[in-house]
Amino acid sequence: MRKLLTLTAALTTLSATASAATTLQYWLWDSGQQPAYQQCAANFTKKNPDITVKITQKGWGDYWTGLTTGFVSGTAPDVFTNHLAYFPEFASNDQLLDINSYIARDKVSTTAYYPGLAQLWTRSGKRYGLPKDFDTVAIFYNADLVAKAGLKPADLANLTWNPRDGGTWQRTIARLTVDRNGKNGLSPDFDRRRVNQYGYMTGYGAGFNGQTEWAFYTATTGWKHNNGPFGTKYNYDDPRFAQTIQWLADLNLKRGLIPSFQEVQASGGDSLFRAGKAVMVTNGSWMISDYTSKLPFKVGIAPLPKGPDGTRKSMFNGLADSIWAGSKNKDAAWQWVKYLASAECQNAVGRTGVVLPAIPSATNLAVAAHKARGINSTAFVNQAKAKGGTFLFPITDNAAQVNDIMTSAMQRVFLGQAQAADVLKEANTKVNALFK
Repeated sequence: MRKLLTLTAALTTLSATASAATTLQYWLWDSGQQPAYQQCAANFTKKNPDITVKITQKGWGDYWTGLTTGFVSGTAPDVFTNHLAYFPEFASNDQLLDINSYIARDKVSTTAYYPGLAQLWTRSGKRYGLPKDFDTVAIFYNADLVAKAGLKPADLANLTWNPRDGGTWQRTIARLTVDRNGKNGLSPDFDRRRVNQYGYMTGYGAGFNGQTEWAFYTATTGWKHNNGPFGTKYNYDDPRFAQTIQWLADLNLKRGLIPSFQEVQASGGDSLFRAGKAVMVTNGSWMISDYTSKLPFKVGIAPLPKGPDGTRKSMFNGLADSIWAGSKNKDAAWQWVKYLASAECQNAVGRTGVVLPAIPSATNLAVAAHKARGINSTAFVNQAKAKGGTFLFPITDNAAQVNDIMTSAMQRVFLGQAQAADVLKEANTKVNALFK
């Protein structure tokens, strides 16, 4: 009888231990980051043996579809990587947990990150995430083709741009654009209808934010998307915006120096750059590892061209980890989010160089990791550190509707079906009507 009681007690203890164990579901969309966060999860579980983390990676489209479906069906992950384009809608629908009480209880500092990043994830006194990384924009170039054109990296380091004639940036694009007869875009004999190699490609950014396509131009004219975070008045009817968008469209429509909107859509994203058919592309710091490790040519990185105000300006976007309001493991989820935002995890991620972490010391580790591979990624970090060198992602309500309106109008400009000055005013009226 004594043995039976002892066995029963042991089984009861085992059962209690098992029920106390928690498995958190954590989602991210970037497959390149998964190994780094897998390491963070392993380190986290060593410190919290009653909590394990199951990481799921989904492609961009499936990721957001899966999340929104999961919110409704009750199957969303406990913790997920969040984006500023989606955060306002999730917060408005009470799908995110306000973590202010946890931060206060555990005395977690929100000042360890690059200035402004932590503030991005607040609204009406509530906080919906802690920063994990940031991104800025720079020029990636095919170093082999740049050298073949007789240019040096230093020639790309001090380019200028304006919306009237495109400055030295446009002339450099023209020099690197070559037709089938071997004439470049500076030659009077250049055949813009038979281009063999483009000097530059853009994804066009026919949408509302233009992070890697046009926002770094428009910002240097003094233009702003709207009147601040969660703004209710947009400025797409501003002549400075229209002039810039028309300049970008005309690089193809009138000059043949960049691939057409249709060609970019048909080839898919940055395929022409990857195929060596376009020499330069502007893109975000999240592409450093991908471009420099997977392409069959050497890739260099140059800072953005300086605009009319004499400065370079990049959109400053930051990601965060958020907790689903419907999670049944909120306390464990908070422990994981707190760890993800810690120097220990961000240093581990930084050492891989896969992203630029939100904590400056961890960013330095990422830059060092790039340097060890012969890559100079300082253009991205210098942009973030430069006084006035960044502007915030246009965090907004009605993001999907704003994007739909602007996509329709911008595509007409890029297709040559309308002039920017004509259609963008009407689009702006529609956008601002969403907030009345």
